[in-house]
Amino acid sequence: MRHNNKVNSLGRKKGHRRALLMNLANALIEHKRINTTLAKAKELRKYVEPLITKSKQDTTHSRRTVFGYLQNKEAVAELFRTVSPKVAERNGGYTRIIKTGFRQGDAAEMCMIELVDFNEIYTANEKAGAASKAKKTTRRSRSKKTSADQPAAKTDQKETKTEE
Repeated sequence: MRHNNKVNSLGRKKGHRRALLMNLANALIEHKRINTTLAKAKELRKYVEPLITKSKQDTTHSRRTVFGYLQNKEAVAELFRTVSPKVAERNGGYTRIIKTGFRQGDAAEMCMIELVDFNEIYTANEKAGAASKAKKTTRRSRSKKTSADQPAAKTDQKETKTEE
């Protein structure tokens, strides 16, 4: 039974599991999207989201804390320089897991984990949706603006008749 066992060990000892999550987190921060198994992605989400929250405060202490988890200067710099400004107004849920099917060799369930604010497809749709909602202000019908256009059209017809 799994009483009080909240950590998915992923079939590894603690040191190997920590190294795996560290490498996956570095790859996710660097590339903004990675493909992995579903179990690893769920554990990675628990590992990387607190680090992203910590990166919102750009202090020496938070940088050192995050470096303790990532052990990679370039990943820490990328996290604090590009990722944290984009997620500054977001309160959580920085990652998205999308299932992609099953692996050919062992039928493991595969997925893609990505940083939410770095997907141009979804962010473009959200911006377009917000713009279309902003345009529509009322549901009542409006008077047509053709009354101003009709006299101009009649004068054009008179001018063509006089030219003939």
